[in-house]
Amino acid sequence: MPPNVPPGLPSTMPPMPQPPSPRRPAWLLPTLAAALVVLVAAGGVGAYFLYGGVSGGPAPSGTRSSSPAQQPGAAAAPPDVCAMLPKEEIERLVPGATVANSSRDGDYTVNFGCNWINQRISFGEFWRSREIDVKVEQHKGEGVKTGRAMAQTSYEMEYRGGKYGETAKPSLDPDEKEYVSQVKDVPGVGDAAFAQYTWRRDGKLLWYAYGTAYARVGDMTIKVRFQASQQRKDAEILSNESTKAVTEENAIREVSGLIGHFAKGVAAWQAQHPGVLAKAQPTAAATVSPTATATPSPTVLASFPADCQAVTETAAKLVPEPTTRARGTSVGDDNQTECRWLNRELSGGPGIIKIRSALITVHRFTNRAGEVDEPAAKAYYASAYGRTKNTAKSSMGGITWGAVIDVKGMGDQAYQQYVETEGREISASSGSVTIREGSFVVTVDFSGHQRPEDEAVNSPKVELMPQKEAMTGSLTLARAYMEKLAAGN
Repeated sequence: MPPNVPPGLPSTMPPMPQPPSPRRPAWLLPTLAAALVVLVAAGGVGAYFLYGGVSGGPAPSGTRSSSPAQQPGAAAAPPDVCAMLPKEEIERLVPGATVANSSRDGDYTVNFGCNWINQRISFGEFWRSREIDVKVEQHKGEGVKTGRAMAQTSYEMEYRGGKYGETAKPSLDPDEKEYVSQVKDVPGVGDAAFAQYTWRRDGKLLWYAYGTAYARVGDMTIKVRFQASQQRKDAEILSNESTKAVTEENAIREVSGLIGHFAKGVAAWQAQHPGVLAKAQPTAAATVSPTATATPSPTVLASFPADCQAVTETAAKLVPEPTTRARGTSVGDDNQTECRWLNRELSGGPGIIKIRSALITVHRFTNRAGEVDEPAAKAYYASAYGRTKNTAKSSMGGITWGAVIDVKGMGDQAYQQYVETEGREISASSGSVTIREGSFVVTVDFSGHQRPEDEAVNSPKVELMPQKEAMTGSLTLARAYMEKLAAGN
């Protein structure tokens, strides 16, 4: 049970069976990660994950005879549900949301909705997931019953289902847990309104919670759901490891406020169109509120940075007679420098060519005031560690990721990994060490291969640099850099 639920409080099961009611559409299920895209750099040392969402589809459309107060010929433009929620509320609850509206004509209702969702909100060392989903139904008259009477019946059925859920005992598997709160009336909203909280944990995959609010305004019913959770960036993907879901108190508070906004919006529309049935309109495509910005391209630096110059002697032992290059860029609060030592023409013996490369990438985090920003560095490190852990001991597209090894006694946090890349633009192996020290995150890569001098760099005859050499080399260079950093170069 959630932390704020007293021990021994009965669990629940879905609402008890009700008489068939085609005017009750299926509620959206909690959103799951639906797409996993892995993008890997040519050197085989990076991986990134993007999530997509899935949601319920539309129900079959149709028509239904209306009461005299709802003549089809008097149809009006539908209410704009997405415009009913103030922008400051959207930004507070679902920052950077993707917004999608819906509109359709059903057999018993005319349906309108709006959805705000962002499953990937960066918040320090956590990824946050937020969603608001609202459904508005205008009920059609049926025989001698008006649309208002049909809406009242629908609302009462929802209320009875909620009351039943307070004490019902579900049949759950041993690794499943569920809690449904008591129904809480929301005064002063529409003709009637109530809210309820649901919390569920299902094995190692799902752990979610949300608040739901229902209201009736004249011949319209409104359903609002707010779902929120957060998970550490370094948690295992597609699991509920370290997940924290919204609490009952917060969920009930938020949906009680949200339902008020939509009830006011619906009432205003009805005042402008008394006794008129709305006309469904084609649904517009989803929109994203923030404007995408391009990532700045690195700039070649005129001189080799002093911190990199300080470890050139160590780097040259790994990469003899290297060609050096330094680049820099800034992405938000992340000021990056990259130093490379490279030799593509080392001798590996008669007729053998070796490639060796050493790369140090430094991320320095500062806030808007120009002060060091350790929390930002922690968040970046946690995200990198999580991506690395999720590909560890796996293979995909010619890339094989080794185990993640925590490194003790280096910086505040550190880990190492070995990666093999074959069959792409170049075949090579790499040992990488990532360290966080205060507001700095440093990644050191040592990679290479050897091949017959007449073979291409991605030839099947390429021999990857041995794991021991790659891992020992990256760790040696990382230690040298951190020592120089601590000594102020």
